[in-house]
Amino acid sequence: MYNDVFGAWVAVFLTLAIFSYLYKDNPFYKLAEHVYVGVSAAHWATIAFWNQVRPNLFGRLWPHADPETLTGFNVFWYKLYKGLNLISDTVFPENGIPGNQEQSFMYLIALILGIFMLLRLFPSIGWISRWSLAYVVGMAAGLRLYGYLSSDVLSQIQGTILPLWTGNLGESINNIVLIVGVVSGLFYFFFSVEHKGVFGKISRVGIYFLMITFGASFGFAVMGRISLLIGRLKDLIEFSGKEYGYATFVLLIIMVVTILVTSRKDKEVAE
Repeated sequence: MYNDVFGAWVAVFLTLAIFSYLYKDNPFYKLAEHVYVGVSAAHWATIAFWNQVRPNLFGRLWPHADPETLTGFNVFWYKLYKGLNLISDTVFPENGIPGNQEQSFMYLIALILGIFMLLRLFPSIGWISRWSLAYVVGMAAGLRLYGYLSSDVLSQIQGTILPLWTGNLGESINNIVLIVGVVSGLFYFFFSVEHKGVFGKISRVGIYFLMITFGASFGFAVMGRISLLIGRLKDLIEFSGKEYGYATFVLLIIMVVTILVTSRKDKEVAE
């Protein structure tokens, strides 16, 4: 019960602190902003470590193995792992990380690049992290290029090659609208020819399609944000009851009074 009440007060405070920015920038908003960024970063770092780094990096370098079956270099390699096990037996359990990973020393490159990235914390040798950043940027650009080429460009071309008449009036109209929208949109982005005459009229049709598309996308984004706003307002109403200690009303009064007092002091200092 007490945990629920405490959680309600925290949720109300953070919600009102974010809403307080509608008046002006203030310490409450800055506190909520810093808490949000810090908690989000810690959350994603934890998720990334346990779901990605531990199984896909350490699990590839030290997969679970029977010590009696180790031979050659792996004997030394797993003795090194025992040192890590002494540091944290939760992250590095005994005899390797369980799972279906196959050992691959190629992941040493990823480990080294990850260590280079951490060296950015030390200004004197922080330049070494540029090697890791260059690798990440180059690899991500290559993967994204392939992904977008396949999912956007080729799929768009394939999706545009449609029959103008399919025997169904509604489906045929839909195909015609789609083809006209794609072709006229491409005409608008073709800047090697001046947009006048027939070319200009077609490109103007493309502008209309683009405006409709952007408007629909913006409306969809706004509707998503409104649904989030409704959820926060619903919580504020729910937590304003006696069972939660009138959290919404109490915190609202405290924050309003505090902001007004600090604003008046700031004006007096400025004068």
